[in-house]
Amino acid sequence: MRKKTFAAAALLAAASLTLSACGSGDDSGTPVSVVSEDPAARKAATVLDQPFEKPDLVLTDTSGEKYDLREETAGRPTLIYFGYTNCPDVCPLTMNNIAVAKKQLSKAQQDALRVVFVTTDPERDTPAALGKWLKGIDSQVVGLTGDFDTIQAGARALGISIDPPSKDKNGKIVSTHGTQVIAFSPKTDGGYLLYGEDATVDDYTKDLPSIVKGERP
Repeated sequence: MRKKTFAAAALLAAASLTLSACGSGDDSGTPVSVVSEDPAARKAATVLDQPFEKPDLVLTDTSGEKYDLREETAGRPTLIYFGYTNCPDVCPLTMNNIAVAKKQLSKAQQDALRVVFVTTDPERDTPAALGKWLKGIDSQVVGLTGDFDTIQAGARALGISIDPPSKDKNGKIVSTHGTQVIAFSPKTDGGYLLYGEDATVDDYTKDLPSIVKGERP
């Protein structure tokens, strides 16, 4: 199903950023964060006036080990995305775009960057299932699963809306979720850049070197 969320500009400004999720469906919206809009040419990244604090998430990685997000990614450039392996469209496209762009970095930059994929469908996305899916995209991606309520709270802390997986009219299980990618600075650990599902390989290729350095693209 498709869910749209909106990031309102400061105070009473009317500007908004539309974000959507896997599938198709309703147009309801909820506030995400205060953002800064560049009146110049379209840029893939929206720079947040008030960076997000990295969520206090302790989940399970693809090896079945405990993974403390704040502890493991402290001082490292980090991209976080919430999605699920059975997603038919946006999730695999987003992760593949990032993976292709990441390959353009130097080995040292690739090793420094943390790309974290947090499942929104933990019942089906076991550590083994996550590991198998991510191996086909980028074996360095950190895949996390765990209790749905914990995951939902972590996403909400980043202004990302997630609904519990449910069956559609055809009986297929779907996970409705926001499709933002949040980039965190290695200098401040703050989430200062937001990407929507329209971000391309070229967008990430252009921006990742700056993100690794903690700079504004």
